[in-house]
Formats: sequence, structure tokens, C-alpha cells
Amino acid sequence: MFTFLQAAEVVEIVTQTTSKMGFGELFLAGGWLMWPLLALGGVTIFIFVERFTAIRRATQWDMNFMNRIRNHIYEGRVTAAVDLCKSTNTPVARMILKGIERIGRPMSDVQSAIENVANLEVARLEKGLPALASIAGGAPMVGFLGTVVGMVRVFMDMSGGGGTVDMSMLAGGMYVALMTTVAGLVVAIPAFFGYNYLVSRIERLVFQMEANSIAFMDILNQPIKK
Repeated sequence: MFTFLQAAEVVEIVTQTTSKMGFGELFLAGGWLMWPLLALGGVTIFIFVERFTAIRRATQWDMNFMNRIRNHIYEGRVTAAVDLCKSTNTPVARMILKGIERIGRPMSDVQSAIENVANLEVARLEKGLPALASIAGGAPMVGFLGTVVGMVRVFMDMSGGGGTVDMSMLAGGMYVALMTTVAGLVVAIPAFFGYNYLVSRIERLVFQMEANSIAFMDILNQPIKK
């Protein structure tokens, strides 16, 4: 019968053994499932860095942009407003550009065109985020799979040994169980927080886009000088 004292002995053996092993040895001790987890960790880093850079670039904003657009339109210099939008590489500028190109049409058409561009820009910024969310949820399950595989291996070895509990054999099987679980959490936790951070940045940008969309529609409701 596997008692509490035996369980404590197994934990002590695992702790003492792992403390003497290097990172590479610990990684290999986790079994083949460590490689998919390593790949998921690399994908997590790539997606976060790439999306963080793209979102940061999109949120770099000239506070005087809408004032300049307002002045150009009020003074009838629509071409200058178009050139200003084209020279400003931000989602808000591309959204306002589409609205300027629809000047002269019904206001509902202008609003619809702006909203369509805004939706496309948000979808472009969210590229890769579903994968990051999947990694945050899936990596622990991969780690848990490694735990189950390791424990199944231990019990298979025990059954082949006549049912006797060999502490060193049990501790050896725990390498896979412990290392894949730890690796899964190491990958999932940064992916989880990284995903929520990027989503919050996008939400702030969406609020900014909505505010500028309203400001642009207010500009169009004023008479344009000929």
C-alpha cells in the first residue's frame, strides 16, 4: 500500500535529484512533450512581440491631427486633408481618409464607410491574438497530458515488477509528470497575461477611433467654405 510517508519520500527524491540537474537535463527528462511546449513558447514570444510592435505603432497619435483635418475641410482644402491622411500611417488616419473620400454622399454612407474601415483595422490588429489565447488555454493541457503519460509509465513499470513500489522507479517516472506540468504553466501564464494586455491596448485604440469618428462627423455637419 502506498502510504503518505512513501509519497513524501518520492517528493524528496525528486527534489534532490532535480536540484542537481541542469536546465538541459531537466528539459530532456520531461520527455517528448517538452518539444511541443518549447515550440508553443517560441510562438508566444513571436506573436506578442510582433503584435505589441504593431499596436504601439498604430497608437502613436498626433494630437493635432483632427484640428488640421478640421481646418482643411472648413477652408475647402479637401485635397490637403487627403494628403495629410495618406502621410499619417495610423488606423485613425485611414478611417478618416475613407470618410473624406465619401464627402458629398449621404451622411449615412460616410458613416458606414468609416465603420467598415474601422472594423478592418481592428481585425488587422487582432491578427494572431486567437492563437495566443489558444496557447494560454492549451499549454497547461499539454503539460497535464505529460503528467498522465508519466504516471501511466510508472504504473506500467510497477505492474511489470510484481506490484512492488520501488521509490527510485516511482521518482524517475515523476520527472515527466512534473516537468511537463511546469513547462505548460511557464508557457501558458505569459501567454495569458500577454493576450489580455494586447486586448486592452486594442480596446483603448478602438475608443480613440470611435471618438475621432464622431469628431469627423461633427466636422461634416458644419458648412464647408467654397
